[in-house]
Amino acid sequence: MSTYSLSETDGIGAQAPAAQSRDWLRGAGIGILAVIGWVAFGLSCLIWEDLGDWSRTHELGVGAFVVAAIVLVGTFGADRLGRIGAGLRQRAPWLAALGVLLTLWEVATAKFAWLPLPFFPPPQAIIEVYTNDLPKLLDSVIASVKLQLGGYLIGAAVGFLTGVSIGWSRSVGYWVHPVLRFIGPLPATAWLPIAFFMFPSSWSASTFLIALATGFPVTVLTWSGVASVSSAYYDVARTLGAKPSFLVTKVAIPAALPHVFVGLFMGLGSSFAVLVVAEMIGVKAGLGWYLQWAQGWAAYANMYAALIVMSLLCSGAITLLFRARDRLLVWQKGVVKW
Repeated sequence: MSTYSLSETDGIGAQAPAAQSRDWLRGAGIGILAVIGWVAFGLSCLIWEDLGDWSRTHELGVGAFVVAAIVLVGTFGADRLGRIGAGLRQRAPWLAALGVLLTLWEVATAKFAWLPLPFFPPPQAIIEVYTNDLPKLLDSVIASVKLQLGGYLIGAAVGFLTGVSIGWSRSVGYWVHPVLRFIGPLPATAWLPIAFFMFPSSWSASTFLIALATGFPVTVLTWSGVASVSSAYYDVARTLGAKPSFLVTKVAIPAALPHVFVGLFMGLGSSFAVLVVAEMIGVKAGLGWYLQWAQGWAAYANMYAALIVMSLLCSGAITLLFRARDRLLVWQKGVVKW
């Protein structure tokens, strides 16, 4: 019996290094594929001549080789690089796919024109926009951030207060609920004519539309969260002598925060969609205005560059919101156990 147990333990111990070795080989293989993809992208930039006049092709090729070198170092030195190496290894599949995609994009546009110009500009044309037209693009980014952030904060605050009021007070819900049902399902862009008529400037009208798009999901989810709080929580707090203000601020709102953040995430996506439409119609600066200007001049490289910036802004805002949620809802960690 003891001999069998020892052999079984030895087998388990021998499997661990083997599993680690397989994982390392798999990660190294994916990293090598990423290196090959970025090297191929660099070679595609430097070997063939461009069919058009783009000034950033050489710099783009050199940058691809630099990325390939960084991935190579991260692949074989991940253990020594700590968190940076672990992050590179985790993102190696995406880096490999991105290298292949950029290579195909470069070959199909700048080298052989399989995709028609100017509708499909090459990667170096996008880089030219970020270098040559950077001041105008930065002004548009700053204007969009100001407009979107102001409307989003106003809509989130009003939606949160309205949702808490509806979920807590039946009398408030009696009057506000029908109005919410009437206004909420309509898209915020449908209120464009009324907004530009009611407000003194296009900036304030656009802020109202963004706040409207944000406020509805925040209101509904906050209301749902407050209404779904178990009555046992209130009974325990009342037994300990809690006042109504304590029940709202210390019981109802903390319990409803998971629902509130779902509404904030939904409102964030809606606010970005309304931002583009509002800036295209009335605002004289911003990414939406920049997109309309680029489309009017058939500057498709500028248009794609602005879309990439807008995507990065939205992704960054979502990341910040996730971090705020994790910090405020740290008590949720470890609640679900398997």
